[in-house]
Parts: sequence; C-alpha cells; structure tokens
Amino acid sequence: LLYPNATMLFLEADCGGSNGVRCRRWKHLLQTKIADRFGLTVTVAHYPTGCSKWNPIEHRLFSEVSKTCAGCPLRSYDLFLHYLGDTTTKTGLRVAARLVTTAYAKGIKVSDTAMAALYLQQHAICPQWNYTISPRTLPSPT
Repeated sequence: LLYPNATMLFLEADCGGSNGVRCRRWKHLLQTKIADRFGLTVTVAHYPTGCSKWNPIEHRLFSEVSKTCAGCPLRSYDLFLHYLGDTTTKTGLRVAARLVTTAYAKGIKVSDTAMAALYLQQHAICPQWNYTISPRTLPSPT
C-alpha cells in the first residue's frame, strides 16, 4: 500500500451507472471490499444528476481525450487505447488505460437484510448524495 497509515478514503462519484447514488451493490461492495477489508472509513460524495461535468478529473481530462480522438474512427479497442495513451494536458496530466475483458455477472441483488447490515451514515447535507461507510470489523493482519 502507498499509504499504510491511511484511515479514510474520500470518493467523488457520478450519480448514475454502476456507482450511482441508488446502487445497492456499489454500497455493499464499498463496505465489504474496502471498509471491512482494509479498515478504512469510506466517505462518498456523489455529484447530483447532470453535474458530473464539475468533477475535476472529468473537467480537466475528458475534453483532452475528445480532442485527441477528434476525427479518428475508433474501430478497435487497441486503437482507442492508443489514443487514450497519447492524451496529455498542458499541466502534464496523462491517461493510463487498459482493457478489462472480465465478464461481470448481471442482475446481482443486495437484500434488504444486507443493506441494513451496512455501517452507512448519511450526511446532514444532501443525505441522498453524501454518506460515510465505516468498517464493521478491524482488518485481518496480512
């Protein structure tokens, strides 16, 4: 780990897709795969619907990706990865991308019981978009 003494993780996320504000699986996996596994408190701040354009990474990087790919037919994954790898900003931000070919299971449901077992605390401000998930147990020594 790069930060072995870290106790918290802060995530900024869009409101849609697999990490959406209503996605039960996203919250369940944050609990089990990050908070419980590593003993980290995970705070998530979702951008409201339609506001992800203010995400600092998207704002600084995605426009540069669009410029790099402008007018280029993206006929293969390798070609797209090539263009992504060529993308840089004036300040030196670079894209690192790789193709993930894993087939993920669809339609996995998280039960009401599993949701109730999450250590999830909604924030006072915009509770539908902002919450913290605390570890349920201390991480096991590695």
